[in-house]
Amino acid sequence: MAKPGRLGVGIISAGKVGAVLGAALRGAEHAVVGVSAVSEASRERAEALLPGVPVLEIQDIVERSELVLLAVPDDALAGLVDGLAKLGAWQPGQLVAHTSGRFGVGVLRPVRAAGAIPLALHPAMTFTGMSLDLTRLLDCTFGVTADAAMLPIAQALVVEMGAEPVAIAEGDRTLYHTALAHGSNHLVTLVAQASQLLRDVGVDEPARMLGPLLRATLENALASGESALTGPVARGDAGTVAAHAEALREYDAGTHGDVLEAYLAMARATARRAENRGLLKTDQLGAIRAALEEGA
Repeated sequence: MAKPGRLGVGIISAGKVGAVLGAALRGAEHAVVGVSAVSEASRERAEALLPGVPVLEIQDIVERSELVLLAVPDDALAGLVDGLAKLGAWQPGQLVAHTSGRFGVGVLRPVRAAGAIPLALHPAMTFTGMSLDLTRLLDCTFGVTADAAMLPIAQALVVEMGAEPVAIAEGDRTLYHTALAHGSNHLVTLVAQASQLLRDVGVDEPARMLGPLLRATLENALASGESALTGPVARGDAGTVAAHAEALREYDAGTHGDVLEAYLAMARATARRAENRGLLKTDQLGAIRAALEEGA
């Protein structure tokens, strides 16, 4: 027997996020009534994570669902919502949730106009689109946005998926998403650049060398914030900073050309934060800034 309050859920689409969240909702004993999957990869993902769930056209999914989960790219969301509204697809009382970090419920105005209930449920996690993501959800938080009366519904859905809901105000969604993208996406770029440098000086396994350092640094930063700040900029070692910049200028001349730019930008930001924390004396700060300007 199904638990009280179980919903018929439609998933649009079976990308890495949609398929995993659909599987999580199914694990909470909601019934996934249909999934959209256009590409071969999405069809395979749907078969692996949502076995037995029919692959349907989007309008058919909306017609059958009490909860529609829109797991589409940010730039496609508004057009999809508007297009379905013009077809008269949205139903009064239907729950419609999207997984975009950038948007709150404003992008779902056509849903509200049809009498449906808009929700924003964004998982602060990167997805592989495989079953291991279901375990990762247990350590994950979601940025949730909804009308005050409907916020408990959004929060309950997140809890049922095994994650923790954190309320984000409508007007703060873009800055919220910027914070996540800045921390996560740029971390990948920094690791890729550091790995490239090590590989080019003969280190066969950059990940083995960087792994312990980066994991410890991340854990310290999460636990202690800027108190974990260390390195030549924070110590005021202007000579070392100048040497780094010179080496990267020569290196970039024969490669991708992006490492020096990233190093200088992050070093300037680090210097400002070190200054604000009183880690650098005035003369040290001036020497660091001069080294960075010279290196540009």
